[in-house]
Amino acid sequence: MPNHKNKAATAKPDAQPNLINRYLFPVTIGLLLLAVAGIGWFLLSSQPAPVAYVPPPAPVAQPAKAQPVAMAPAKMVDEQQCQGCHSEQVKDWQGSHHQLAMQAATAETMLGDFNNVTFKAEDETTVFSRKGDEFWVNTPGIDGKNTDFKVAYTFGIAPLQQYLIEVGEGRLQALGVAWDAEQHRWFHLYPGQGVNFKNPLHWSKPSQNANFMCVECHTTGFKRNFDAAKNSFDSHWNSLGVGCQACHGPASNHLEWTAKKTDLIHAGFAVDLKDKNASVEIETCARCHARRAPLDDGYTVGKRLMDDYLPSVLTRELYALDGKIKDEVFEHGSFAQSKMFDKGVRCSNCHNPHSTQLKAPGNAVCLQCHNTAGKTTVEGVDGKGLQAKNYDSIEHTRHTMGQPGSQCVDCHMPGKFYMGNDFRHDHSFSIPNPERAKKLGTPDACLTCHQGKDGDKVSEQFKLWNTVNASAGQAPRYDESLWLVRNGQPGAADALYQQLQRSNLPAIQRATLLADLPMYPSEQALKLATNDLKNPAPQVRESAVHTLSSLLSPEEAAPLLTPLLNDPVRAVRIAVARDLLSVARNGLGDAQDSWNAAIAEYEAVQKSLLERAEANLNLAMLYQASGRGGEVEGLLRAALLRDPDFYPALVTLVQWLEANGRNQEGQALLEQSLKEHPDSGLLQHTQGLALIRAGQTAQAMPFLHKAAELDPQSGQYGYVLAIALHDSGKVDEACAELERLLKEQPANRNARLALIQYYLANGQEPKAQVLLQAWKNMNKGDPALK
Repeated sequence: MPNHKNKAATAKPDAQPNLINRYLFPVTIGLLLLAVAGIGWFLLSSQPAPVAYVPPPAPVAQPAKAQPVAMAPAKMVDEQQCQGCHSEQVKDWQGSHHQLAMQAATAETMLGDFNNVTFKAEDETTVFSRKGDEFWVNTPGIDGKNTDFKVAYTFGIAPLQQYLIEVGEGRLQALGVAWDAEQHRWFHLYPGQGVNFKNPLHWSKPSQNANFMCVECHTTGFKRNFDAAKNSFDSHWNSLGVGCQACHGPASNHLEWTAKKTDLIHAGFAVDLKDKNASVEIETCARCHARRAPLDDGYTVGKRLMDDYLPSVLTRELYALDGKIKDEVFEHGSFAQSKMFDKGVRCSNCHNPHSTQLKAPGNAVCLQCHNTAGKTTVEGVDGKGLQAKNYDSIEHTRHTMGQPGSQCVDCHMPGKFYMGNDFRHDHSFSIPNPERAKKLGTPDACLTCHQGKDGDKVSEQFKLWNTVNASAGQAPRYDESLWLVRNGQPGAADALYQQLQRSNLPAIQRATLLADLPMYPSEQALKLATNDLKNPAPQVRESAVHTLSSLLSPEEAAPLLTPLLNDPVRAVRIAVARDLLSVARNGLGDAQDSWNAAIAEYEAVQKSLLERAEANLNLAMLYQASGRGGEVEGLLRAALLRDPDFYPALVTLVQWLEANGRNQEGQALLEQSLKEHPDSGLLQHTQGLALIRAGQTAQAMPFLHKAAELDPQSGQYGYVLAIALHDSGKVDEACAELERLLKEQPANRNARLALIQYYLANGQEPKAQVLLQAWKNMNKGDPALK
């Protein structure tokens, strides 16, 4: 790096690694837990109302009553036994999306046209036919060759029906061509995306494995039962469809209670879905109606959501800046941001959980709380702040009754189509604001309906309607602050800190902002992250752990993080254990036993997910760091057996072979992979790094250029390319690459620092001063500026 000690504009990095070390970036970043699909793919509690649910203790014995007896571990039972006592609920449930979520493929359950119909899409041809009572598809398999496959199960009934194919080894794969139950036609789920047998989204690939991605949320009592040694599944379930025990838990103790009328807690169930704490019910629904990753093979009834799943925060890939749904995230993540969630509203206040239908037609669901009396009729919901108003009127909706725009959901729950024809409503219950949406680039209900010049008129009219509600003294909004933060704008750090000082910030938003905090390091950032280690919401604590691990060295972070090795929630414990791995090898004093237990939990999580390449890679990295090198290569090769397209495992294997004196073998593996996948930025980048380490910088440059070209959004590829250019004497090209990168990512701290240094070293101090001042305007407390 250039020496600029005597320059007027000064900024210093926290460390200046040599050239080779700067290129050796970690391929596997953190807990590579995986996106999950199903009724719910891939969430969690907010504050203040529904925070920190803890299962209630057994009632204290009263003089006139015996103390409740302890429950034996409950077991699943035949759900036919529920019908005798719960006929009303069963009547609602029969024919519902829950009941028919997954069915055996029969003439009664199959909706698609299997009368020798040919469907062509994505350069592939699929033929749907019948052989007696069986349903078959002839379609390209994992090798690209058309083969006959038998349909084993149906998924869903409306607006589409998918089909699960048996492919051997117990595997069920979700076909990428589905039946439109409304327009009665076949359609491709990924049109125009080039999804052929080489694409990771192809139906034959691991991303479409239903054992892992889907079936848990379409059945009751599901276990994947993957055998790593045999690379096969022996999956089973208690019953097809989402039945009683999927939500209430195993019913054997409940049956005992009905027979003996004993004092079993919650009538024999481990949880009471009518608990006054709405989080009990909400987290039960979130197990499927959320974007989350599993931490085990199934869930444990009565535990917190984050004991068994890792919910997603509001990442830029999944959500718009204002928190509206973007990718397939289902309902929970947006609902967790809402005022309704904060006030104690639960899913069953609006939806009949057995029929899955709304509890009232039209606007009537919303009028339970938002009505002319300004009072809620829903038990357990905090009605403080409700305004008495006729919401079901043209005066409020500004739209003619019965026309689009007159329904509450039209404006406050806009949505998107997923899986081709499945319209999902956003559940954050936001208030439209076309002017703000234009500035932030976020979706808006008004602008969705009114586009072009019509949209401009609506924006002006909206300002007139809402002039009386404008308040210059209001605190900055979450979405406006996040826009500053992610776009590296002046005041970004202060806006971020101010949001994190709010006591009423929803937990999922707080966890999201904590994840962005390492871009704006300072003493204030460190204090805020440290404070949130004690936040009542486990999603916030888990995010704070990773933030502190980014802001501090492991040695500095250890005293702050070790108390959370005994956190009551598993996701938090294993996050701490993993982040302290490097220092734990030298001992953590009194916390060592707790770390040993937590890292064993982390290892067990990975072992429960060995059907996934990500988990095999995680175990390999754990064992490498723990001195168990003999097991590393086998796990890396197992990762590639599970998913040959999982490039991080391939790259790690190449580096492992290189580090163990098997350079030729590693290089041959990398070159062959590049021939097969020339459009992989990661593989191109890795080849460039390998050549750099071999001292062949000139030969490395085309690969580094290609990686940055293939993935211009990658800060890593552009940054490394710029350093390589600079160290090759191509200073102007290095500066140009960093300038390009900063246009893409204004908050990229490393790129800004490097460009300032290059400007200073080459007599371009005015340019350096402009960059430095912009940096100060973003985060005046950054330690590199002192």
